[in-house]
Amino acid sequence: MIFGELSVAEAEGAILAHSVKHSAGMFKKGRRLSADDIAVLVSSDISQVFAAKLSAEDVPEDQAAAAIARITGAEGTTAQAPFTGRANLHASVHGLAIVDIERVRALNRLHESLTLATVAPFAIVEPREMVATVKVIPFAVPREVLDRALAIIGGIPLIKVEDFKGKRAGLVITRLPQTKASIIAKSEDSIRERIGALGGTVAAVRVADHRIAEVTAAIADMRAAKLDPILVFGASAIVDRGDVIPSAVVKAGGEVIHLGMPVDPGNLMMFGAIGGTPVIGVPSCARSPKLNGFDWVLARVMAGVAVTAQDIMDMGAGGLLAEIPTRPAPREGKPKVQRAPRVAAIVLAAGQSSRMGSNKLLAELHGQPMIAATVKAVLPAADAVIIVTGRDAEQMMAALDGLNVAAVHNAEFAEGLSTSLKKGIAALPDDIDAAVIALGDMPLVDAPAISRLIAAFNPAEHRSIIVPVRKGQRGNPVLWGRQHFEALKALSGDKGARGLLDQYADEVVEVEMPDDAVLTDADTPEALAAMIAARST
Repeated sequence: MIFGELSVAEAEGAILAHSVKHSAGMFKKGRRLSADDIAVLVSSDISQVFAAKLSAEDVPEDQAAAAIARITGAEGTTAQAPFTGRANLHASVHGLAIVDIERVRALNRLHESLTLATVAPFAIVEPREMVATVKVIPFAVPREVLDRALAIIGGIPLIKVEDFKGKRAGLVITRLPQTKASIIAKSEDSIRERIGALGGTVAAVRVADHRIAEVTAAIADMRAAKLDPILVFGASAIVDRGDVIPSAVVKAGGEVIHLGMPVDPGNLMMFGAIGGTPVIGVPSCARSPKLNGFDWVLARVMAGVAVTAQDIMDMGAGGLLAEIPTRPAPREGKPKVQRAPRVAAIVLAAGQSSRMGSNKLLAELHGQPMIAATVKAVLPAADAVIIVTGRDAEQMMAALDGLNVAAVHNAEFAEGLSTSLKKGIAALPDDIDAAVIALGDMPLVDAPAISRLIAAFNPAEHRSIIVPVRKGQRGNPVLWGRQHFEALKALSGDKGARGLLDQYADEVVEVEMPDDAVLTDADTPEALAAMIAARST
């Protein structure tokens, strides 16, 4: 890769490292300069640009990031489309992130151009939460480096999310003569909350005297009821393998796999098993909602992940929890995490088709109405699809029969496009982070194109309006972050949101598209005929 200050005369195909202001506007960082762009720069008396030119031995940043992300995650994860050399992986289930630490380190030690960051091993994650991010630092990765990285991953992904199995747990609480009822209740409440947070239920609770025989019988009852795991919350801390709870596990036919752990709080936990069913002696610190070592073991058990004595012994690195006031307890709130945005598509289908003569959205395109083709193309990439109808609303909905869309009718469609925008924005669910405003007569825009727009969306980095571009020309659909919904609703007349792109120029990001779909609509019979012909070839 050649990187530095280049003469404009030799910069065609180069990628801008810094934005360049010219007589007609601005070319933003990351733009690949076309012949037309070069002409604009020359006419603006710009002779040099800071840019990168790739060689045949360089793999462009998005291509490299996508190749790594595609095979880095296993079950329980989904990979997002790349943007500016970054491809994120998100959890698709509520569960436990399992990370191959050594191979992640090996990949990161290959070359400074390629990085992979993951959540902490065994982190509890929610659906849509980011679990890993691949980031290419420069504009390209040497092909030889990418090949070595792919070889490290091979056919075994580096991260997966084991979903919580909805286990039915059994709880034994022991008591001594001096044990207060409030302590027993507090023990039960704490365990129910922990188990519930991990997708399970406490199916049975038994209070027993803190004696070997009584605890043995209670454990046996839980085992007979096929409860898994079995938790024993003792009235007194476990201090030796010969103590009441370890002895009861052995007498019930099980084994003590490990006593104690190098995590504070949580040192006095016991981990055992009976015929494959985990039995955990709960440390007294678990009456508090604050994080302790027992939580780490319980999370693995609830996800069906095997726990060995060595696993517990290895928890010492990072196991000092008692004196970390900034570490939130599991039920006291987690730090804010990065999540995949929830993005809806608003399909505008209320126009009058004045130039077509008849309703173009009901015209047949390869055996189906055009509006059906448009919606089917958008559905796989959106969390919700809202169609705004106007003219021929009944026929429009009949054409979409069986598709998972919500509809809102715009009785004022004759007053202009802005009225449909308002209806669509008002109908969005409250949890939507952004909306893709799609036009019903652009059926060639497919789900991968929508995914490219979503990948570029990041309001925290002032990327809240995402515009598709083909060879320097802006097209549709455009993605708008929630922060702009009120501005969209304030529009009037028969104009769309294009004027807002100038008003919020600092928030606009252009995403280059691989074909002309984002520029192709069917406004006239001739345009529709051309679209049909193109799809036939």
